[in-house]
Formats: sequence, C-alpha cells, structure tokens
Amino acid sequence: MTAKLDYTWRLREIMAGKGMFTTAALQPLLAERGVKLSTSQVYRLVTEKPERLSLKVLMALIDIFGCPMDDLIKPTAAAKATRAKPAADGTEAGVGTFRPKRARITGPEK
Repeated sequence: MTAKLDYTWRLREIMAGKGMFTTAALQPLLAERGVKLSTSQVYRLVTEKPERLSLKVLMALIDIFGCPMDDLIKPTAAAKATRAKPAADGTEAGVGTFRPKRARITGPEK
C-alpha cells in the first residue's frame, strides 16, 4: 500500500518573513513577471492551499521571494481518516445525548 501524501502551503509565512503582510503587495510583483491575477485570486493564493497551481505562478513566486520551491511547498504525510469508535455504553464519541428523531411515514392527510 502506498502512503498518501499531502502538502503544506507556506506562502503566507514566506511573505511575512520578507516583511510583506498584505496580499495587495504581491499583485504588482506578479504582474511584473507576466502573471495577471485578480485581487481575489491573489488573496486565495495566499490564504488557501491551492489544489492546482500553474508552473508560471510557482516560478514567479520563487523569483519574487528568492527561495527554493520546497520552502513554499512542504510535503507531509496525509492524516489518516478515523471513525468515531462507540463508547462502552454504546453511544458514539462526541455525540452525547443528542440523537435525531426517527421519521414517521404516514399515509396522506385527508
């Protein structure tokens, strides 16, 4: 069985290390390198972990911050999904006394 891999996106940390604390400061630097992104796209690039990333954008970020790719992207092992195990009394962990009410199906109202 192969290991499931994940990654940590560290752009925000790299920006802070270089004294850049707003996403608006990154947009003109990307534009200088031929990467045209909207304000909201730059915001998402900085604050969220991208699922898809153009190599042109990645190379622009490496050039802007003068860092190797593995400073921006740290490979990590994916956390295993675990199921909640029932407690000794038969209830699921974390659910407590909250239970949904069973639906009753009745005939059409007259």
